[in-house]
Amino acid sequence: MRMRNRRVRAVLAVTCAAVLGLAGCDALGGGDGSGTSGAGARKAKASRAPLWDTSPASMAAVGDSITRGFDACTVLQDCPEVSWATGASAEVNSLAVRLLGASKAATHSWNYAVTGARMADLADQMTQAAAEKPQLVTVMAGANDACRVSPAAMTPVADFRAEFEEALRTLRRSLPKAQVYVASVPNLKRLWSQGRTNALGKQIWKLGLCPSMLGDADAVDAAATARRDTVQRRVEDYNTVLKAVCAKDARCRFDGGAVYDFRFGTDQLSHWDWFHPSKDGQARLAEIAYGKVIEPVT
Repeated sequence: MRMRNRRVRAVLAVTCAAVLGLAGCDALGGGDGSGTSGAGARKAKASRAPLWDTSPASMAAVGDSITRGFDACTVLQDCPEVSWATGASAEVNSLAVRLLGASKAATHSWNYAVTGARMADLADQMTQAAAEKPQLVTVMAGANDACRVSPAAMTPVADFRAEFEEALRTLRRSLPKAQVYVASVPNLKRLWSQGRTNALGKQIWKLGLCPSMLGDADAVDAAATARRDTVQRRVEDYNTVLKAVCAKDARCRFDGGAVYDFRFGTDQLSHWDWFHPSKDGQARLAEIAYGKVIEPVT
């Protein structure tokens, strides 16, 4: 019996030594069993950290009339206070207010969008935005590239791609770590189908608002239908470009077509032109953007 106990104790001693030896190797290797030093392990862990911050401390907006709140308050006028991106209006609860709070949004968000801007104008806007050193930049552009005097005058897809790439390069030269949220181009044909029921809106359209889509608003003949379908396909092509270019940048998020898919109803359209977002429409855009920005990295 004593001999047996000695053998048991010996086995236990060897086992314990082996366990302690393994533990000792882990300790020498940084505690993760990989042979990596403690500093190295921390560096490796940091390198695997998500590149997207769901709570940026400042933001800037670039783009076109939608981001300027055009026709949301007064006919044919910008109304940036109700902008989905940076507006201060409590009715809209803009992305900046949702992310930063009302007081900080007033001092740490900037709107460099310009009514009528096309993708070719985005690089200059990025230069202005970069000067503020925002942690997040929102982009909503492309509608004016499709809203031309005719489908033939629309921005070619290849040019649109090159201009968007140049805009991102412009930002990256100054702010390599800034995050970029890219909204899809809205469904212009759906906006036409909603707004064409309003007589006042159609009168405003005759002033030259998006003639490639809104011209001859009541016409539904083959030629008019083909024209609108051509514009719609171009919008879809633009969104494909936005998605593809954004995907190449680790700190860029495309909305996945959420703005394009949103079904703007009459409550979400300006009651001045029945085409641009109303205050309610701006609030819906803010809600979409906020959901995308705070979405956890998977």
